[in-house]
Amino acid sequence: MPELHACDRVGLDFIDHAPHRFANSVDLAISPAELFEVLADADAWPRWAKVITGVRWDTPAPRGVGTMRTVTMRGGLVGSEEFLAWEEHSLLAFRFNEASEKRIAAFAERYDVVPTPEGCRLTWTLAMDVTGVARFTLAPSKPLLNAGFRWFLKNLRSYTDQRFARV
Repeated sequence: MPELHACDRVGLDFIDHAPHRFANSVDLAISPAELFEVLADADAWPRWAKVITGVRWDTPAPRGVGTMRTVTMRGGLVGSEEFLAWEEHSLLAFRFNEASEKRIAAFAERYDVVPTPEGCRLTWTLAMDVTGVARFTLAPSKPLLNAGFRWFLKNLRSYTDQRFARV
């Protein structure tokens, strides 16, 4: 595993006020409980978030605030994550405590889940702060990054439609 560098230990408020934020939503034809089953399944993440190559829970079940996991991504990025919120069937949030990329000063994500008549709506918010040259290169990349995040949610819809196919 590559060397990890400390990230700022941000709180939940960072997700709403970070210098760089991306928020996208998707309607899913599954219940909030089924979505949480997918989000808790380490093997599911690489199937819909194609940048992720592996997820390892570092804290034994049951999961909750303080749970730790390690995520590996394409390009060699590794993040050591700590969950800041875990409200079963409605909210998940985590931050990077450490990352293999020195330019990541702070990183956090929030998954808000709301029941709908057809299943649920997931709003995924990703927030970050960067250092060095990344401060100048991130801004022009935002539209492309956001398109990728929307694509991940489209993949999530396809994955959950298949996993929970209604007969």
